[in-house]
Amino acid sequence: MARTSLNKDQQQQLLILAKNAIQHGLTTGKPLKVDLADFPAELTVQRATFVTLQKHGQLRGCIGLLTAVRPLVEDIAENAFCAAFKDPRFPPLTAQELTDLEIHLSILSPSEPMIFSSEQDLVSQIQPNIDGLILQEGHLRGTFLPSVWEQLPDPKQFLQHLKQKAGLPPNYWSNTVKIYRYTTEIID
Repeated sequence: MARTSLNKDQQQQLLILAKNAIQHGLTTGKPLKVDLADFPAELTVQRATFVTLQKHGQLRGCIGLLTAVRPLVEDIAENAFCAAFKDPRFPPLTAQELTDLEIHLSILSPSEPMIFSSEQDLVSQIQPNIDGLILQEGHLRGTFLPSVWEQLPDPKQFLQHLKQKAGLPPNYWSNTVKIYRYTTEIID
């Protein structure tokens, strides 16, 4: 996991933006509209992000995009709102939970396809604590951010759980499996 290249002030702006987006959602039930003119140019470039919410160290929501489709600040605001209120694994966040909420931002690098000849070859290339992975098999797809290495430190186990997340059995393998890697810049 790489640390962010943004300075401390810019990192703080993004964390405040994420919190404001969640507070706005609690008040209005709608995503926060972002004015790009309010932010420095470094925060308005197109970037893909994930916003992860935790409460007492437990996952409380995580939403993001794997490809950059909107300016960084818009992506953070939208993903913070969605992580709080639209993650299908959790009920919408309540105002009472806000004080115990930890917000973690992941800014993704562009993903790159991995070239491998077998599952063993793939496992040998995976870089623990660095790589985020996207697995694609036909219409099935799943991703794990590099932060998932904290729970799954073994590359083989990491890949098995990623297969399950994508809807495949943990021992599944085929020559049509596609794997992409990316890194993240972490702000928390």
